[in-house]
Amino acid sequence: MPSLLSSAIAHPARNQHLLLLQSSIAQTCLPILREVVQQASERAREMTVLFCLLYPPSSFVDGSHADSNRVQIVDRTYGVPGYDDSAGPSLKDEILETVRSAPAGPLNVIIDSVDTLASDLDSHAECTRLLSELLFIVRTRGGPSRLTLHVLAPSPLLPLLTQTRFSPTLTHLTAHPPALLAHLATAYLTPPPPLAAPEKFWGVFIPIAERHYECERLVFGPAGEGGAPPEAAVEVLVRGAAADGAGRRRGVERVLEGWSPAAGGPCELRELESLKALWTKKPISEAQGAPDPTQNLPFNLNLTPEQQRSRAQVPLPYAHNGKPAEQNGVPAAILYDPDSADDLDDDDPDEDLDI
Repeated sequence: MPSLLSSAIAHPARNQHLLLLQSSIAQTCLPILREVVQQASERAREMTVLFCLLYPPSSFVDGSHADSNRVQIVDRTYGVPGYDDSAGPSLKDEILETVRSAPAGPLNVIIDSVDTLASDLDSHAECTRLLSELLFIVRTRGGPSRLTLHVLAPSPLLPLLTQTRFSPTLTHLTAHPPALLAHLATAYLTPPPPLAAPEKFWGVFIPIAERHYECERLVFGPAGEGGAPPEAAVEVLVRGAAADGAGRRRGVERVLEGWSPAAGGPCELRELESLKALWTKKPISEAQGAPDPTQNLPFNLNLTPEQQRSRAQVPLPYAHNGKPAEQNGVPAAILYDPDSADDLDDDDPDEDLDI
């Protein structure tokens, strides 16, 4: 059975028209984006339009795919606002015109940097409206048509693109450094599933992963490797998934898978070279429990057999030695001897009242 990550890359579902790839400073998602472009360009009867706003086209397609009639590349890396004064249509008009004039049939629209698009448009609201128009055009094409967006977190556009108002269905791929999983297993004793319960793992993983400075410290800090590793732990979130075999429609599906160039792309977490130590650790046996605190002390805390016998012969310092007190048949009474300070009067102070 194919993994959720490989299915999201190579076999887009008919109702999943939005694919969001999220990178960070600590871990890039560009290798996955490159695989998405190549897989889309190899599918027959589908047209792919790639907008390069930040990265050169050679980062995603090689010569054979670039010359394909199923791939159209729009290179806008040269168009920097304020430095490129050449006459021509605006960036928004060029993008919309290119997508609308694409040949009929399923359509894949890929933008390599949404943050650069927002910067060139000089407005997050204008960028969101443009992406909404592109998504509408993609939906009208039907079939496996899809809009693929690449975002660098933290980004103010992420909350806008992930809400259900923008798109009810969503496939969200987030790349995390493997050092984050190793840190959770060591500092929080919470390894990834199946080594730990999924409910416990996600409750710890999600809040820490959202603090991007934590990941940057793990990768670029004193104990880090100092650069983004080629391997990645990919969080796959699918919202509005299609119905399963029993006809039940799944709401949100979230899994954690691996990405390794050595494995050829998607893989299990246990196949990541940087995380193999998590699966090779042996559980601590009862014989290897907590160390004995009485060992390696300058004084002796143990008792000899003779001292233990002497201690057992010492009478307990409390009454009855655990046995109930004997009953002598005399009823209990309170004996009180008044002293000179007590004001005792046997006369009734209310005897003059006619009650």
